[in-house]
Amino acid sequence: MVINPLDRLSALNNIARKRGLYWPSYEIYGGVAGFYDYGPIGVSIKNKIMHLWRMFFVEKQRGLVVEIETPIITPREVLKASGHEEHFTDPYTYCKKCGNVYRVDHLIKEALGINVEGYSLDKLWEIMKENNLRCPKCGGELSKPENALLLFKTTIGPYRGAPAYFRPETAQGIFVSFKNVHLAARERFPLGIAQVGRVGRNEISPRQGMIRLREFTIMEVEFFFDPEEPLENFISEIKSNDLEEYLDTVLRIIPAYMRERGEEKVVEVTAREAIEKELVETPWLAYWMSVGTRFLEFLGIPSDKIRFIEKLPHEKAHYAAQTFDQEVYTEKYGWIEVAGYAYRTNYDLSRHIKYTHADLTVFKRYKQPIKRKQKVVTPNIMALKRDYPEKFPDIMKKLSSYEKEELLSLLENQGYIEINGVKITRKYFIIKEKEQYIHGEKIIPHVVEPSFGLERIFYAVLENSLKITDKRTWLGIKPWIAPYDAAVFPLVSGSKKEHKQIEELAKKIYYMLLEAGITAIYDSDGSIGRRYARADEIGIPVAITVDYQSLKDNTVTIRDRDTQKQLRVNLRDLYDSILQRIKPYKPWSAVLEKYLTLQ
Repeated sequence: MVINPLDRLSALNNIARKRGLYWPSYEIYGGVAGFYDYGPIGVSIKNKIMHLWRMFFVEKQRGLVVEIETPIITPREVLKASGHEEHFTDPYTYCKKCGNVYRVDHLIKEALGINVEGYSLDKLWEIMKENNLRCPKCGGELSKPENALLLFKTTIGPYRGAPAYFRPETAQGIFVSFKNVHLAARERFPLGIAQVGRVGRNEISPRQGMIRLREFTIMEVEFFFDPEEPLENFISEIKSNDLEEYLDTVLRIIPAYMRERGEEKVVEVTAREAIEKELVETPWLAYWMSVGTRFLEFLGIPSDKIRFIEKLPHEKAHYAAQTFDQEVYTEKYGWIEVAGYAYRTNYDLSRHIKYTHADLTVFKRYKQPIKRKQKVVTPNIMALKRDYPEKFPDIMKKLSSYEKEELLSLLENQGYIEINGVKITRKYFIIKEKEQYIHGEKIIPHVVEPSFGLERIFYAVLENSLKITDKRTWLGIKPWIAPYDAAVFPLVSGSKKEHKQIEELAKKIYYMLLEAGITAIYDSDGSIGRRYARADEIGIPVAITVDYQSLKDNTVTIRDRDTQKQLRVNLRDLYDSILQRIKPYKPWSAVLEKYLTLQ
């Protein structure tokens, strides 16, 4: 049966509201665009998706990745240094008649079918005038495009508090904490730092339900590495951590060079082939794209509905040397971005070093020491004390925050160091050339970032799982992200005594499952058909029916959500029967066989 996408979306939204998945926020006050609440069922599914993301991107990475948590409120200086205050904008226009505000690139795409992401304001205005674009709502005249800052503003402290923003990404918290995490991770390198948390983007005119929100959850990894490490070192790192299987994952990519030719053709290559064919600028980009592909497939997204589209130069963020959007096909919205994979080079760390003079480097040790003549710069303490007796402590404190290489570079290029309005010239420094063995050098790590939007994944999973037939509607989500592992239904029949005994046994089974770590619901309300339908609509994979026969022979009926097939099992086998249907993990014996020779 073919269902219209709009009807499917309507069916999904009906289930969402009726069964407690999600609904628009602040509804009793008229609602606010770009904000959604998760209901009890939605929270459960969301948390399981989040747990599986952690499993793929942290736990299964063999110590390559650690997780941290940083504040949501970010001081203005941080986002000024990162470039967000300058570049984190979108073009908008408003109707001079009715006042409605529109994001210009979205308006043009919807009206003309042209992708103008990243175009200049002048170019957008030219397109609007040439095509006589008017307000979609009232037909009124539209204003000349301007850029809108997408950061939510706030202050730290009441009254005259310090300016700050609600973070637009979790990445900057990771970058400014890099040195602390690197030390806590025993200077492991390469090193991935993960973070999951809420972010805010003050979208111009959010529509499309949960696809475009003003507040949402991001799941990110900032992976720090040495860009000069040869390919064999990358392969060695992957092999030594038993992660080589990821290089065989098939990636469906639309490269930038094909898009520039006007082609939207998907190229299917393994991650290994993407590296060999230089479709990626660093092998780590292909590696994380592989991990992300397996993650989405594990959530139940078909492989042919997943693709990577490489951003063109004018589409990339200000910090990115190369970016791939990971997209999932949906019936309602077409291809939607659920994740971005950006090669951020050393942009972020370099900017924070520039603004704070903090040491955010990693020491790269050479295989063999190198004998080299080097200039060494040290402050002339006696001269500084003599000429700046009152400012001497502040000057020395500031000078100590500089790397010696940075001091030397400033002195040689501009001839002085400016501290609190005072220019400290070369005569206040001793510069000598020494011959010494160099055991290594400090480098600013480069970064690859896989970044996932949880709400978009949540929607894509639900839409791809929605099943509608003439007789029923249900969510065929993977058992490991279902809100409950099982449902327990007493099928009441017979005398009042038997009725009571059936309910007591059903509750006993329900409590037993909870104690054993299997999440379950107990439902005795209405006909068995209605109870099955309620459980199916929220995707519960297994229904357990306790009936009169259960009292006689200690058996229950297990019903499969998707096939509706029923199987009679003994209570002593119930736990294993449920586990076989809901757990994606291999049994311990299978895991051990991979590593041990069993006698």
